[in-house]
Order: sequence, then C-alpha cells, then structure tokens
Amino acid sequence: MHYSFGATLRDGGVVNFRFWAPKMASVELELENETHAMSPVGDGFHEIETACAPGSRYRYRVGPELSVPDPASRLQDGDVHDASIVVDTQSYPWRHTAWRGRPWTETVLYELHVGLAGGFRGAQAMLPELARLGITAVELMPIADFPGPRNWGYDGVLPYAPDRAYGTPDDLRALIDEAHGLGMMVFLDVVYNHFGPNGNYLSSYAPDFYRDDVKTPWGPAIDFRKPQVRAYFAENALYWLREYRFDGLRLDAVHAISDTDWLPEMARFVRQNLDPYRYVHLVLENDDNDASLLGQGFDAQWNDDAHHVLHVMLTGETQGYYSSYKDDPTGKLARCLAEGFIYQGEPSPWRNGQPRGEPSADLPPHAFVFFLQNHDQTGNRAMGERLISLCAGKTDALKAAVALQLLAPHIPMLFMGEECGATVPFLYFTSFEDPDLAQAVRDGRRKEFAGFSAFSDPSARERIPDPNDQQTWNQSKLIADMADEESSSWFAYYRHLLALRAEHVTPYLAEARSVSVQVLGYGCLVASWELGNGDVLSLYCNLTEEDLALPAGMLRASESVIFESSNSPGRGLIEECVPAYSMTATLVLDAGAAARPKEMP
Repeated sequence: MHYSFGATLRDGGVVNFRFWAPKMASVELELENETHAMSPVGDGFHEIETACAPGSRYRYRVGPELSVPDPASRLQDGDVHDASIVVDTQSYPWRHTAWRGRPWTETVLYELHVGLAGGFRGAQAMLPELARLGITAVELMPIADFPGPRNWGYDGVLPYAPDRAYGTPDDLRALIDEAHGLGMMVFLDVVYNHFGPNGNYLSSYAPDFYRDDVKTPWGPAIDFRKPQVRAYFAENALYWLREYRFDGLRLDAVHAISDTDWLPEMARFVRQNLDPYRYVHLVLENDDNDASLLGQGFDAQWNDDAHHVLHVMLTGETQGYYSSYKDDPTGKLARCLAEGFIYQGEPSPWRNGQPRGEPSADLPPHAFVFFLQNHDQTGNRAMGERLISLCAGKTDALKAAVALQLLAPHIPMLFMGEECGATVPFLYFTSFEDPDLAQAVRDGRRKEFAGFSAFSDPSARERIPDPNDQQTWNQSKLIADMADEESSSWFAYYRHLLALRAEHVTPYLAEARSVSVQVLGYGCLVASWELGNGDVLSLYCNLTEEDLALPAGMLRASESVIFESSNSPGRGLIEECVPAYSMTATLVLDAGAAARPKEMP
C-alpha cells in the first residue's frame, strides 16, 4: 500500500516523502544534515524520493523561520514539536500470523488507558488476567502523539504516530501480537473530529485543512469536503488496521464531523484494502444517535442512552445531560433494552427540546455497545468518581445492573478497574508545558462545573483537581490487589457472569431479537429476547429497595434460572417476586421447538 501522506519505505532503501501544503509554492525536506528541494506534484502535494535508512530524522521547511514535523509522522524523535523519524513498518516478526480476528458477536470490550497501565509493555502484562476474566477485546484509548507525557489521548496532533511516552512501535505490535496469541482482539480509539491545542502546525501551511464557516468545541471544523483531508483520515484508519494489525477502531465523537457522508466512504475504503478474510470491526461514538450509519460499514455504536438512564436510576443524579432521563427512567430503560436507543427522534430536554436520534428498533441488539462506565462518564466528573463510589450503600443494586449489562444481548464494555471494584478516581489529566495553555485548561475545567450545585461556590471549584498537576495523574493510577478479598470477589463476580454469557448468549447472539419488555414497577422490569437457537432469555431486574411481585402466571414451568444476584437464591421464583436490588436470568429452551415439524430421519 502506497500511502498518500508521510514517509514510506520503497524497495532499494529509497524513501518516498509526501507532504500536503497547498498554500506553499515551495517546500524543502530537511533530512538529517541535508536539505532537499521537494517537487510540486499536483493537488497541493510536494514530493521527493531519496535514499535513507529507517531511523533517519526529518522535518519539512515551509518558511524561512519555520520547519515542521510531518503531519503523517509514523514516529517522533521525542515529542510533538521535534523531528519525525523514518520507520520500517514491515520489520516486526509477527508470531501469530494465522490470526484472523473474531466475529463481532463474540466481543466483550475492556477500555484501557495505556499510560495508566504502564505503557504498551504494562498493558501487555495485563492480558493473561483479562483473558482469564473473559475479555475478548481490549480497546486502547487514543495513543496518537500528544504534547507531554500525560494525556487522555484526545489532544493528539499526529494521528499516525504512537506516543513515545508509551513505548516503541514494536512494543505496540508486541502487545497486539500477544493479545492475538491469547485469542483476544485489540481495538484503537481514533480521533478524527479535531486536533489538540498544542503541536499542530497545519494552519501555517495547509489552512485548507479547516473550514471557516463551522465551529466545534475545539475550534474551526476540519474540512471533510476536501478529498485530501478525507484521504488523510481514511488512510490513517487503514494504517492502524494494516500496519499494526488492530482488529477494530472506535471513532470518537463523529457527531462533530461536519460531513458525515465521509464515514461510510471511509468504511468502504478500509474494507476494500484489507484481507477479506479478516474480521475487522468499526464502532462509532455518536451523540446524535444516527441509526442509519449502522449498516453502512459500521458494526455498532456506543449507547450513551443505556449508560445515562441506568446512572440516573442507580445514583439519583439528574443534572446536566442526565436531565433528559429523569422522567420515567424505567420506561426509558425498557425502550433501550428492546430497541437500542432511547431517543429516536423525540425532543431532548438537554438539547432545549430539539429532536435527537433516528429509529433503531430494526437494528439487532449487538449493534449497541452497553457500558456502565467509561473514560468520559467517569473522568468528565469533577472528582472522577467511579460508579462503585457513587453507589456506596447500594452495592447490590450496582451488582444487579452489572448482571443486566453482561447478560443482555448487547455488546458489553468494561472500564479498566471496575472488574476488581477499584475505587481510585479516574481524573482528567494533561501535561502541557505552555503555562498559559495549562492555566486555560485549569480555568476551563473549573468553569465547566460552575452550573452544578456542588460547585456553584467558587471556593468549591478550587477543589477540582488541576489537570496539569502530576498529582492528578498519580491519583488516577490503578491499584488492584487481587489478594484483597473485596477485589477478588468482584473479579469472580464478573468472571462468572462472562462465563455464563459465553455459554448461553454469545454463540446465539447473531440472530437474537427482542421479544418483549414489561415494566413491573418503578425501577423493575423483565426483558426477554429470543436467541438464535430458539431459546428465550429473560432478565428480571429490580434496582429498588422493595421486592416487587410478578403478575400471576408470568413464570412458566419451563423457565429455568441460570443466574441470580439476590442474596436469597431461589426466593424470587418461589415467591413469584423480583427481590430488591437483584437481577435474575432465566432460559426457556427452544420455546418454539414443539411447534416446528420434526425432520425426517
């Protein structure tokens, strides 16, 4: 594959350098201690081929006082402002060359921040325990080169370059290779809706990369009307999947991409340029609930609706975007379990009554990624509290919600640490060297929470951790002691649920369909799905402190219990109730088999 951007090794030790600078009449390549004039080749590109070895350092001179790193750098010599490095992407000796991935329906995601895990090697060391837990896919938060050693990853400015703070490109490949050997996929979170605020030089030589008529929370929108811009990001997606053998991508906040017609175009491009026998998965984060994108090359979408409504029910919080879920949360949860999205075109209070979403009832359950926690919903809290801390005193309710999440025929995702009951916060952190930018981020973070009652007083906002402070990063480091009884108990709970999922749900998930959802009372419902083998899976969930009686005749004699989170196993079925703070899963084996004609021998 000859990429349109960056430095690509050719045969015979020659490297092709391609650089898009449509406003520059001339560009020079500064390669180690030599300078070479590049040739304009049309469409705003400048190009040169010259002999050099992997490891060579280079920059592009775009003006008398300015030389810049390659915007498609494969690796940096230090940080984002430093020289780029020529990389041989084919030299790693892959061990598991027969790996082709796994079907989407087998996915159990685990979102992981590489830095907090100890870099690529630290994340690799975690893999055997995650495999033992029942995880089938690790999802790395963004790793594209960002300024400084600490960042969530969403301030990346060089989308092709893994950040040196995490290790080398071959360390990343070794992580992926090891995962494949354990039967696990690896996904990457990629950011195509904006660049970070420090280290991006595109506006100085390629202002056409942006449009001046559309603004985003991060500044001018990226101009996806330009074919070169579309190619830059489409080829980036292909690059990670091809050169690093990632098994899938999660596309961050695509609702902030002004030209969403690029998304299916990108999906087609990626799939057309990869081995057709590989399983490759593309997942969206899209606050607009655009159901029509699912089926156009994308496997699923993160379902914020599911998180938000359960968060309201578990914590009672209704400020901010949770305000859209405070009315009839049980009915909203019922719709989510049956149809995927809650908002399918209805007015959203958080959006000042504007409609949100598209109909999703025709989509399969596995088109929705179901999570109770993730980096956003934890780290975007002022104090970064995890759900276990917010549910103090209602642990059984949290366990019931976890069971609902892991046994429902949606695709489950865990956030690092929840499987062992971690209570350390996950805070928002950065490491900007520019003191003005660091102060702006600090002030912006505190201003963001001024509308929340707990932080309406300026003195209260002073307690919000400074993102740029090293201590904020230190407080977020995961400490999991599996010798601790509480940690091991949580791990065993998650492991048991994922084993049940692997046995009873996953093999039959592809053809699963919703049968019914019945609200039994506030905070209590029963949801049923017919699985691909004809079995009917029913989940009885009660997130309240009161037992709720079942309607007469609801339970069938053929309904067998496969899981109970109640502290009084069997009591619910015997007394025909759903106990307080519980989740019970039942199966009716191939409910329609008796009505089907038997095959002749």
